[in-house]
Amino acid sequence: MRRCPYCKVDIAGDLYKCPLCQSKLMGTEEEQDACYPQLKTQKKRSFLYKLQLLLVWAALIVGLGLDFTVGLRLPGYPNLHWSLLLAMWLVAIEFGIVRQFKPGTGSAGKVSVLVLITVAAWCVTSYFFGLMQVTFELVVPSVLAATIIANFVLALIDKHGNNMAYLLSGLFLGVVPGVILFIVMDSMPLAWAVCLMISIILFAGAVIFRGKAVKAELQRRFHV
Repeated sequence: MRRCPYCKVDIAGDLYKCPLCQSKLMGTEEEQDACYPQLKTQKKRSFLYKLQLLLVWAALIVGLGLDFTVGLRLPGYPNLHWSLLLAMWLVAIEFGIVRQFKPGTGSAGKVSVLVLITVAAWCVTSYFFGLMQVTFELVVPSVLAATIIANFVLALIDKHGNNMAYLLSGLFLGVVPGVILFIVMDSMPLAWAVCLMISIILFAGAVIFRGKAVKAELQRRFHV
């Protein structure tokens, strides 16, 4: 029986692509009359999602209640409404979880989007706590570099034909912000320079190791 690696459903029959997300199916075909996916995994996943959503709402309501009704403040920050930052983080986490449940989304897209959301939330938090300089010069480039390395590893082991997503994520997470930063500032912090170099090296490595797969994917995507 074939299986969709992204929707996590079993597909009976001789279908080549998933009827839900159109991704390439894995496994061997099976000659059967019915060609409908079995959604047992989806039902279990739906229950877990609803359970964590309840916990998120509970944390949000308790935080807002303690902050605005009781007046509970963080030590050293008497004017900071910390519950709003908590709400921002809960929304960011929730969006990241939704991305994990979204069918047809590859590992590179999920990892990259989750990292960008987390970085944005951290930047807002660091602004209110006075940590913007260390965040901009060290935390952000370090996280982006780690993400690029993770996507490079995933590109080497991914057998589902999604190499362009890994290459583009490396470019947009490392090369593009590094070049923009250098143009705007006419220089860049060491951590950003390291992130830029890692991005270029691993982009070249992905092309070298997965060049044939990238070529085949370009032909498939653009019908050439």
